Amino acid sequence: MAQINILGVPMDLGAGRRGVDMGPSALRLAKLAAALESIGHQVTDLGNVSSPVQETQQSNKQSDEKLHFVHEIAATCKETCEKLKQLPNKVLPMVLGGDHSISMGSVAGVAAKGRTSVLWIDAHADVNTPETSPSGNIHGMPLAHLLGEGDQRLLSIWGGNAIYPEDLVFIGLRSVDEGEKSFLKRHGITTFTMTDIDRQGMAKIAELAIAQLSKQSRVHISFDADALDPSVAPGVGTPVPGGLSYREAHLLMELLAESEIVTSLDLVEVNPILDTQNKTAQIMVEMAASLLGKAIL
Repeated sequence: MAQINILGVPMDLGAGRRGVDMGPSALRLAKLAAALESIGHQVTDLGNVSSPVQETQQSNKQSDEKLHFVHEIAATCKETCEKLKQLPNKVLPMVLGGDHSISMGSVAGVAAKGRTSVLWIDAHADVNTPETSPSGNIHGMPLAHLLGEGDQRLLSIWGGNAIYPEDLVFIGLRSVDEGEKSFLKRHGITTFTMTDIDRQGMAKIAELAIAQLSKQSRVHISFDADALDPSVAPGVGTPVPGGLSYREAHLLMELLAESEIVTSLDLVEVNPILDTQNKTAQIMVEMAASLLGKAIL
């Protein structure tokens, strides 16, 4: 059983729609800690890092068209990174978003302790750079920066590469920008799209992903709620039809749990404003419990 430390990052400055700043509260209200404790884990909630309120920061969005709220996002991610670096090695960090830009803090923080593989479960690739981004929203850029490409104000949080292309695996892609397609091909990054899952089945995809991720002793899972089909998880800011089914996602979590390779985790992009009776947060709590050992029998 693990010693799990929960850290909330209530930030929606990187997203195009408001609401994911309430994601950490929604996940806690969905009894995340109790679900993990019920399967034997020791859970400590560290509270939240600080993050500015978007309405008080509008001047920044107007003044930097390429990277909205870059200074504020950099500060929040740096605080996240530093908090995770300070945790004991025996602790499994679980970071609650917030939009996916928070992963620049969470991934950099855990990777500072040793080379880390990353499984990115998401409808989107999030490898836009400031030059290729069609929106200027940083939640579409975290992986490009973690891989060492982008704006120095964000790269300076960790310096250089936080992770490496050969240590990164995607599952669930189905909405990828043209610039992102070029980025993925140029770096030779492993991607399993929804088409791959349809053709091969989740069990095979999970097997292939685990084999690659296991090359490093540290494995971080970054789970965006929009990887799930909107019929399963309606409370997300950027829903895309044709996502992971309830059972496909649970199977992936169960197989990752059996592999015993996971050392840290993000749960991001839960948007209670767009949800129905906190359904999406409840589903993500179920996914986290499966990932951390809850079994049918």
